[in-house]
Amino acid sequence: MVTMAQFSIDQLIELLRDSAGEDEAVDLAGDVLDVPFDQLGYDSLALLNTVSRIERDNGIHLSDSVVTDAKTPRLLLDEVNARLGRRA
Repeated sequence: MVTMAQFSIDQLIELLRDSAGEDEAVDLAGDVLDVPFDQLGYDSLALLNTVSRIERDNGIHLSDSVVTDAKTPRLLLDEVNARLGRRA
């Protein structure tokens, strides 16, 4: 049985930092899975850059609505991992 690799919160945080920096007032090392991106200091442009990088790095395509619909890291991870699962 082949185990599919999951896209992790650590990978997402690294890409967010690379794509848009980090708001010093927000502790991304804490439990941020259900914190809305706007409360983490990331706007739609930062998410668009992050999603583009996820697509490019993983060879997947996410729907255009992901940036607006995935309001939290958990929701974005769910979308990414669902797409990775369909690709496998």
